Amino acid sequence: MIDLPTAEISDFPDHPFKVRMDEEMEQMVESVREWGVLSPVLVRPMPDGSYQMVSGHRRKFASELAELPTVPCIVRELTDDEAIIIMVDSNLQRERVLPSEKAFAYKMKLDAMRRQTGRPSKNNSVPVGQNFGQTSREVLASNSPDSNTQIQRHIRLTNLVPELLDMVDNSVLKEKGTLQMALRPAVELSYLPENEQNALLEVMESEDCTPSHAQAIKIRDFSEKGKLNPDVILSIMQEEKPNQVKQFKIPRNRIDKFFPAGTP
Repeated sequence: MIDLPTAEISDFPDHPFKVRMDEEMEQMVESVREWGVLSPVLVRPMPDGSYQMVSGHRRKFASELAELPTVPCIVRELTDDEAIIIMVDSNLQRERVLPSEKAFAYKMKLDAMRRQTGRPSKNNSVPVGQNFGQTSREVLASNSPDSNTQIQRHIRLTNLVPELLDMVDNSVLKEKGTLQMALRPAVELSYLPENEQNALLEVMESEDCTPSHAQAIKIRDFSEKGKLNPDVILSIMQEEKPNQVKQFKIPRNRIDKFFPAGTP
């Protein structure tokens, strides 16, 4: 283990896991400021003499905010694919991982595993539930917190436009004033071409709602038949969903003041 200046450590290319300045990061910065980095980061040496982060982006960021000149590192010689697999595995163990993070991480790792076994990388655009590389998929699922099918659903999310993907992330983040969308309808919408996703996005923003799973299936069906347009999208989105029926409750003792007992 050696101490390296943070300026000499570059981020992992296309790193799928976001480093956010949230409450958890603020706590980490305070801990690093008081105790230093207790768990060393993992880096790999690069041909130009610098180092590339493999695991520890959050600790590096906390060290920079705490104004520490160096960070303790474990240096390991790794190929690109070995580094990808270690990077993904180390981050998937975190307590909270966003759907978009899982989406791109699983795709990166699956492609790396296929390259290691000499199998051609596929575009991952097969319908959910079909076999998309039995050996690689089983190995990936056996070392991941999600099932085979759930992993493939997450990989489908990489086909969403960023604005829709942000809504799926917000199903975890729960940020006020921002629309939330569940995983299953998002998977259905991932089969729409980009122009139809953008048309749907405009309707969702104007109607201030996201589609249910049933509505998303209907939207995808119209798209595959070549019949999806803004008017059809609006018509589907304006259908009343069971969980959106307005309800109100009145205490029974207040009702009894105006209606005799037994009134339906």
